[in-house]
Amino acid sequence: MSVIFQNHPYNLAIMARPTSKRGTDFGERLAEARKSSGLTQHQLADKLGVSQQMVDYYERRARNPSAVFVRRVAALLDVSADTLLGAPTARVKRGPLSEWEKRVNSIKGLPRDKQREIQNVVDALLASAA
Repeated sequence: MSVIFQNHPYNLAIMARPTSKRGTDFGERLAEARKSSGLTQHQLADKLGVSQQMVDYYERRARNPSAVFVRRVAALLDVSADTLLGAPTARVKRGPLSEWEKRVNSIKGLPRDKQREIQNVVDALLASAA
């Protein structure tokens, strides 16, 4: 029977979305977060206590993932649920840089050896203050 559908974009054995088709927005964000964490679908499935096919489903077809799943996978991948769901991030309007922030930015522009010298001085001051 599988010979008849050999060239069909869906394989009857797995009935999944063909890899050439774009996944859902949620699924693409989930797959990216999973890959950034260095996990395969199998490894993520093991950590979640689900099958690899379920992870594949969420990455490629799920349009409305459950809140429970989103919270669990977000915590496991160390990302926010908002990131997985594509919620717009709030932009915080900042005021002018403080004098300390200006100094830190100046230090970032120095050569590494000078940065290390400054770090050693700061570390010594912090250690003596403790």
